[in-house]
Amino acid sequence: MTQTPQSPRPRPLRVLAAMSGGVDSAVAAARAAEAGHDVTGVHLALSANPQSFRTGARGCCTIEDSRDARRAADVIGIPFYIWDLAERFREDVVDDFVAEYEAGRTPNPCLRCNEKIKFAALLDKALALGFDAVCTGHYATVVLNEDGSREMHRASDMAKDQSYVLGVLDERQLAHAMFPLGDTLTTKDEIRAEAERRGLAVAKKPDSHDICFIADGDTQGFLASRLGTAEGDIVDEAGTKIGSHEGAFGFTIGQRKGLRIGHPAPDGKPRYVLDISPVDNTVTVGPAEALDVTALTAIKPRWCGDAPAGAGTYTAQLRAHGGETRVTAELVGGTLNVTFDEPVRGVAPGQAIVLYDGTRVVGSATIATTDRAAGTAVPDTGVPDTGVSDTGVSESAVPPGAVPQTSSVS
Repeated sequence: MTQTPQSPRPRPLRVLAAMSGGVDSAVAAARAAEAGHDVTGVHLALSANPQSFRTGARGCCTIEDSRDARRAADVIGIPFYIWDLAERFREDVVDDFVAEYEAGRTPNPCLRCNEKIKFAALLDKALALGFDAVCTGHYATVVLNEDGSREMHRASDMAKDQSYVLGVLDERQLAHAMFPLGDTLTTKDEIRAEAERRGLAVAKKPDSHDICFIADGDTQGFLASRLGTAEGDIVDEAGTKIGSHEGAFGFTIGQRKGLRIGHPAPDGKPRYVLDISPVDNTVTVGPAEALDVTALTAIKPRWCGDAPAGAGTYTAQLRAHGGETRVTAELVGGTLNVTFDEPVRGVAPGQAIVLYDGTRVVGSATIATTDRAAGTAVPDTGVPDTGVSDTGVSESAVPPGAVPQTSSVS
């Protein structure tokens, strides 16, 4: 009887497991250690003044979270450290978030954190210390091809897929990324049950769904404390003043509630934020159909492999918890030109568009301008060269995509 020789077992890797203090990252670290890798846990201190306790599912990076991460590492039996990246996080994520809102754009802080912190600052430090990979609790899959190249694909379970917020990773970063949860088709309840079987006290800890550095969920209050207040006009599509506000930064494209307009539209239908002009501090509102977008341009593209050549047909995702839509996209110079097969609604400059070829992540870019179905273009308000029920705004108050998108990773 002829036996097929088994493939040699992959060599154990030195793995740095980013442990937020939540259940996903704890189980990911445990699985990496169980697979035979030499794992060290690290908790990133991202706040200069962390709170002692989180409130419900709001925020992360508290003292409680660091203690939860340490206890999980002790149970797994791996070394554990706390690394202070608060200054880098403030500069690359928090300050960027505030600046984008000030410029009238809608940022995604989770993408920026993955790009600048977890797979840049953290990964660079890990490689300098001799680690082979950084392990996180994200739900995504890295595939190694026969030619040695790597691809990122959606998680096996689409309900938990987080490839959208990882679309900023390039092939070099993918070569050192490990996502132990991505290729297992399990529900979150099963992940929690696994954590309980492993004796991890975080098994029943609630997920974080909010912007981690705005623990109370009040995004508008957070921005007002940094940008101040400045009264401006709310106008209709004809430019007629119909209300006032205390700062254009408090609005997002597609927002419906909280406009404080004193009288209804002539047709009696709700009005939505169509445009935000930080130059004259004006917010333009109009009917829902005026939000329909047929095309867009995006800048600062990042590719999970080689950049695509020529025009191609893809599916695109425009927000962390959104669905896919078919597009034609072409890279011209440093600008990605995208046309939608069917109009989409509530697309805002500053958000990310992530392209997919089947389940494979092709790459990500930052939306600069959009073309409306009515024929009016929403211009870029000056994206810098440098590059959820997720906010304090009720998810029911706005169409999808009208709030900064975040994705819980614990």
